[in-house]
Amino acid sequence: MESKRTQPARSAATRAALVTAARPLFAERGYAGVGTDEIARAAGVSRGALYHQFAGKEELFAAVYEQVEAELTAEIDVAFADAFDAGPMVAVQAGIDAWLRASMNPEVQRIVLIEAPAALGWERWREIGRRYAVGLVEGAVSGLISAGVFEPQPVTPLAHLLVGALEEGTLYAARAEDREQALREVGAALLRLFEGLAVRT
Repeated sequence: MESKRTQPARSAATRAALVTAARPLFAERGYAGVGTDEIARAAGVSRGALYHQFAGKEELFAAVYEQVEAELTAEIDVAFADAFDAGPMVAVQAGIDAWLRASMNPEVQRIVLIEAPAALGWERWREIGRRYAVGLVEGAVSGLISAGVFEPQPVTPLAHLLVGALEEGTLYAARAEDREQALREVGAALLRLFEGLAVRT
């Protein structure tokens, strides 16, 4: 009876250990540069245990990618929410800054922007990424509409458009020769974009 009660916990611990072990390896050497044997050894489990938890390396990478996206979303959401009392556009600025700052993390860039599209394919990469990013921006847009900053309108299409701008800004800054200047310029341009959507009084 004891083993039955603890099996789900052991399974969850094994899964977490594999994701934890795989994440820095994928970030350092990329999806193609890391084998399942190495990941299993780093996690302290057998290769069979890896395949018991995940159908293959792609599924394990997807779990790593989702973990990174979830952490990013939570970090940006906290920055936006914490600044909202100081004013909606202050919160927008805080959210943009948090988005850009987090996106410059080398681990995030490698896993989210470089490896995920190749490892998962464009459609699955976008499906996972947009599930987090669009949900985050939908919440922000809804808050801005409720605060009277944006006119009442369908939230989802606007969120998709804004996510596109945020992601393109991130890609531009990540590849710029002078990243700090690019980040300042992109941050200012994104803020102007949000301000341009604000209700004129």
